[in-house]
Amino acid sequence: MKITIVYDNEVKRAGLRAGWGFSAFIESQEVPPVLFDTGADSPTLLHNMKELNIDPTSIETIVISHAHGDHTGGLSEILKINGSAQLFLPSSFRGVLPGKKVTIVENAMEICADIFSTGELEAIEQSLALKTDKGIFVVTGCAHPAMKNILSAASKFGKVYGIAGGFHGFHDFKLFESLSLIYPCHCTQYKRQILDSFPSKASECGAGIVIQL
Repeated sequence: MKITIVYDNEVKRAGLRAGWGFSAFIESQEVPPVLFDTGADSPTLLHNMKELNIDPTSIETIVISHAHGDHTGGLSEILKINGSAQLFLPSSFRGVLPGKKVTIVENAMEICADIFSTGELEAIEQSLALKTDKGIFVVTGCAHPAMKNILSAASKFGKVYGIAGGFHGFHDFKLFESLSLIYPCHCTQYKRQILDSFPSKASECGAGIVIQL
């Protein structure tokens, strides 16, 4: 399984564009590709997809972490290109186009083989728990719910060994001491402090980064 960061505030590969938002493309041998969030705008998202050789029509599943525009901005255009993708939306999401295949997420559930939703936490946001041979790898949108709640929800699927995504204002760094991989992305307020606190485990994030799990 691998994760490609498609949309982020920073760029780590020449030719890509940055934007205030987040999107990750998840590939596995077991299931067709999954897109987690869609960034803040479709031009940047689609440009980066093209540069990364990601075919929007290959995506069978789209998961939206929460309803904020920096995570949903590219959704409508993706759905024009790929009208058959299954959507997994938190129950707080509004404005879904009629006729689409939509699953409303409230509680923890299996999205597809080895990919699970934590369920909508604190009535705002879901994260993903990816099951790998090394344990559970968590992908967050902005981590608006308390990080301890996200990690606790993800740990129901197995021992958590890594995390990537936006961490918002999270600063209780001791919660990360047991992790082996940490990628602070997007809206992480204390990004530099996390990188400095875990020099052997934390890595910079940005569009174009590929995380091999």
